[in-house]
Amino acid sequence: MPSTLTEVCPLCNSFDISFSLKAKDYTVSGEEFEIWKCKNCSAKFTKNPPSENEIGRYYNSEKYISHSDSNSGFINKVYHFVRRLTLRSKRKLIESYTTLRNGNILDIGSGTGAFAAEMKRAGWAVTALEPDTNAAKNSAKLHNIHPLPTSELFNISGKFEAITMWHVLEHVYAVHNYLNEVKRLLAQNGRVFIAVPNFLCYDETVYNEFWAAYDVPRHLYHFSPRSMESLLAAHGLKVIEMKPMWFDSFYVSMLSEKYKTGGNIIKACFTGAASNLKALNDSGKCSSVIYIAAHIN
Repeated sequence: MPSTLTEVCPLCNSFDISFSLKAKDYTVSGEEFEIWKCKNCSAKFTKNPPSENEIGRYYNSEKYISHSDSNSGFINKVYHFVRRLTLRSKRKLIESYTTLRNGNILDIGSGTGAFAAEMKRAGWAVTALEPDTNAAKNSAKLHNIHPLPTSELFNISGKFEAITMWHVLEHVYAVHNYLNEVKRLLAQNGRVFIAVPNFLCYDETVYNEFWAAYDVPRHLYHFSPRSMESLLAAHGLKVIEMKPMWFDSFYVSMLSEKYKTGGNIIKACFTGAASNLKALNDSGKCSSVIYIAAHIN
């Protein structure tokens, strides 16, 4: 692999890459970053992001809710409301595709621990991994979930019937190394659940460089269904189903509208609804997609 994320496409190694757009970090720094696109696999990626040693400061903000768990402000309150609704649906999804009511689950990038706690209450044996120390402290405080550092991924033994990465893969520098470990740790009949934003959605076309799900520089990669299928196949995994995340279009549109106009909630809700309508018969057009994957062989 190249030494940086910008010499070639970091997902497929193609040199057939070109400038797509420039986006601003509205959450922490106010800096602008270029986003490039790969013609070969169709992924986009953030060009010249901070190094892995420098990226920490771009997460260090109360505005970064997945780590701070802040409940201040209307949009953060919406986030918490939606999360409460979706925790149970995520558990039901895992039970459905693993055909298990309990088992071993690995939650990579567990954040403040809400999902891990939901699975633990349901009787699953949970191993949680989280790189951010503040998020890990909040996880212990709020949910009595004590995640291991994400570096422990490479030291874990045993097999898991379910491995989850909820809006995590787009943040991971060593994405190929992570997916190698996911394949190693996945039980033969196990399932991987990966949720990521999808730039082929309608709300991206409305907001473009203001689209909140680009979330530069924290999001290193920006996925389409084709790029995700290609990436997983390169690591011996196949996508067996794509599921929409209907609430994400509203949440992302609210943030995007705030960035673009200062915040028009009615317009944001209209855009979110329109985005979902356009994805009604095609999950590959939803604002965020859950990819359910299994071993190829």
